[in-house]
Amino acid sequence: MFTYKQDFIRVASCSPAVSVANPSANAKAILDVLRRAKEQGARLAVLPELAITGYTCGDLFHNSLLLQRVEEAMEEVIDYCPEGMTAIVGAPVQAGGALYNCAVVLTRGKVHGITVKTYLPNYNEFYEKRWFTPANAAMPAKVDFAGYSDVPFGTDLLYNVYDTLVGVEICEDAWAPIPPSCRLALSGAMVIANLSASDDVIGKYAYLRDLLRQQSARCLCDYVYASAGFGESSTDLVFDGKNIICENGRIVAESDRFCADSKLAVADVDLHAIERDRRHLMTFADCAAREVDGSLRIVLASDVISGNLPCYFKDEDVPMINRKVNPLPFVPADSEHLAERCEEIIHLQATGLRKRLRATGCRNLVVGISGGLDSTLALLVAVRAFDLEGLDRRGIHGITMPGFGTTDRTYRNALDLMEALGISIREISIAKAVTQHFADIGHDSTVHDVTYENSQARERTQILMDVANAVGGMVLGTGDLSELALGWATYNGDHMSMYAVNAGVPKTLVRHLVRYFVTLLADEKVAHTLLDIIDTPISPELIPADEQGNITQKTEDLVGPYELHDFFLYYMLRFGYSPRRIFHLAKGAFAEKFDESTIAKWLKIFIRRFFSQQFKRSCLPDGPKIGSVTLSPRGDWRMPSDAQSAEWQKECDKICQSLHNNF
Repeated sequence: MFTYKQDFIRVASCSPAVSVANPSANAKAILDVLRRAKEQGARLAVLPELAITGYTCGDLFHNSLLLQRVEEAMEEVIDYCPEGMTAIVGAPVQAGGALYNCAVVLTRGKVHGITVKTYLPNYNEFYEKRWFTPANAAMPAKVDFAGYSDVPFGTDLLYNVYDTLVGVEICEDAWAPIPPSCRLALSGAMVIANLSASDDVIGKYAYLRDLLRQQSARCLCDYVYASAGFGESSTDLVFDGKNIICENGRIVAESDRFCADSKLAVADVDLHAIERDRRHLMTFADCAAREVDGSLRIVLASDVISGNLPCYFKDEDVPMINRKVNPLPFVPADSEHLAERCEEIIHLQATGLRKRLRATGCRNLVVGISGGLDSTLALLVAVRAFDLEGLDRRGIHGITMPGFGTTDRTYRNALDLMEALGISIREISIAKAVTQHFADIGHDSTVHDVTYENSQARERTQILMDVANAVGGMVLGTGDLSELALGWATYNGDHMSMYAVNAGVPKTLVRHLVRYFVTLLADEKVAHTLLDIIDTPISPELIPADEQGNITQKTEDLVGPYELHDFFLYYMLRFGYSPRRIFHLAKGAFAEKFDESTIAKWLKIFIRRFFSQQFKRSCLPDGPKIGSVTLSPRGDWRMPSDAQSAEWQKECDKICQSLHNNF
């Protein structure tokens, strides 16, 4: 089994300026762009199809002088390729009396292998079979090229590039019903390189981006696509130059198009994440077992590393370039997709609730309204579900239950919101009941400990459950995914409900969902109330307010910033990252907001709470799955409640110790 020693590898998609039918000029342009890629630390550089000649040479491909100059120019590229880098360059290659459209894999002073294009297009403007022969069983397994003998040749090659398996396909190959990259990925390739010369027409770029994203997702791989750009013949076509780097369904880097000079896109691609998903998704391994016969040749395609290129890291902390780490991984970065995502999430929540209403025959919901974000979102989703079902909103029974820590601000917002949405409103103070409970169990009410807090939470849940019985309804849970991860809920208190509509929504996303409702609702009073709820500090309000009536118990002061905890949660569950790896990514994502010590502190607390609070997640009420990260014990997260966190804590301690030693 091939063992991956790296976490990331830095790759470059390069489009040098083209001089049609001028291999010598193209060699200089190729070397120039390779040097630029080397300066940015790339270990693997992918260039376009037929980059050494230009794609649009036409019948000149059969001219003996051009083919002679190809090998001479490729010798120059091989001799002067930057050290510490593997380059994949498109070139025509003669073999067995035929001419093939190929990708030449090289390092300085060595040609490691040549991959042949499998599928040749037969469009009117791209009739490659006029000049080239597609890959076939009769072609030789080795060829002589550019002064090098016995170079591996064919479509059955995988390249070991600095301990990373790389597969190669060429342009049209990716458009085939079963692209060669499928077999290459199933055989172990983590990175797929595509050398292309795709012209541009209206709408093609958007289609191509989707095609590459989907192929990287289907193959669970990193996909590096480089296409010919400025300088290709414009006799009938225009080549815009496309440099796209995808990773398991998303684009991590791309360059500008329509540039009049050489350009490149550089990114660190995540091998660890790819390996984890392949290990986790059984369909990949099952498909490999059915479709792969193990006949591919693995070719070492690396040179001796010279210098200290910052292209990958394992234990050392090497900064990443051209790979933006979103500090809010649950939240789309651009506003257009954010609105679309919010609407989809609300539909998922509302649809799950509608199904539960129909299944139970309930026409009444009971929900505790605190004036905070979570209960606000639950109420808004309930209103959406009732409207879609054609049910009277008065069947939603909103109950505000002021206690010892309730502030005028949250109390007023709760009432205003319920009134504006036209639901049934009830106010039931918990103060008298909890005071009696303290007397019953012998608790001193001046001691604001966990008993003081949890008694209030459980009293509120008892009220909700009993009212639900009285009206023939069910209790709608308000707790969110982040609270479940941290165990920030009172066991059998706010931890329990009949349907937990927010269970799949992390705290950082709740705020955006509530803000999205502001754009949907025409009522200015509702909008004003929602905006004030968004601006209110997150708090369970179980400790009395200060003398000015302000919230004293702020959740993020106690358990840490939800931005950090959601980041930790995402990368631990989605990719199975270790604390050290999460810490490294968090440093880059939050460089302008949190220092390293702060990140390390809250990461350690997150790990401790995540493990110790599993028992609460083991008996969660039903709730809809929203994204790829969920904590339902019946679905995506199966974990024993008494699992030990010792190894994770040790790694956190090492991080903290390292930071201490650096000061």
